[in-house]
Amino acid sequence: MLRWMVRDMTEPDASRDDPMAALAMRARGGDMRALETLLTELLPRLRNLVRYLVRRDAEVDDVAQTALLALMRGLHTFEARGTFTAWADRVVARVTFDAIRERRATAAPAGAELESVPASEGAPDYLARRWLVHLLDALPAEQRVAIVLHHVVELTVPEISAELGVPTETVRSRLRLGRARLRAMGARVQGGDDEDGGQGGQGGEQQSDG
Repeated sequence: MLRWMVRDMTEPDASRDDPMAALAMRARGGDMRALETLLTELLPRLRNLVRYLVRRDAEVDDVAQTALLALMRGLHTFEARGTFTAWADRVVARVTFDAIRERRATAAPAGAELESVPASEGAPDYLARRWLVHLLDALPAEQRVAIVLHHVVELTVPEISAELGVPTETVRSRLRLGRARLRAMGARVQGGDDEDGGQGGQGGEQQSDG
């Protein structure tokens, strides 16, 4: 369920000819109109990814702006060996991690807002994205980051391990526990918040996945 949701909401350009890569290559060559179009089309996706990782809406704009600058400065390193969005996701994730590390020591207690990320799609997609943000915000930070990197950015477990500097088994554990929590929360939403609140079996089932 999670993989289907995040692909729908973060990969509107999932086509083999990759028009964003074509824009990126033109922008690399100095085409300013292509650069402006590229960044405009990328911004909703970029802000969604930042929001999935940072937990607080108040931080999204600053981190997204920093990520846009990093993308512009690093555009010359994009060689079109994969999709442009995959390359951009990794850049954005690294910028976001840097921001999280810098602010962790002085972060104010989170009053989680759900204004969420502006959507260019219709209301159903926007509501679904808000729901996903709500679910991700309920996860511990380590599990949320692992889930987003694996299911949104589509990094492998070894790649996440290298990115975060933790053992692969730690990554697998965070993914396992994060999925279990998401399933339990999804079950409560579908079956009624109070009546199905005791679905602890979801977590127990996941413990056997390792």
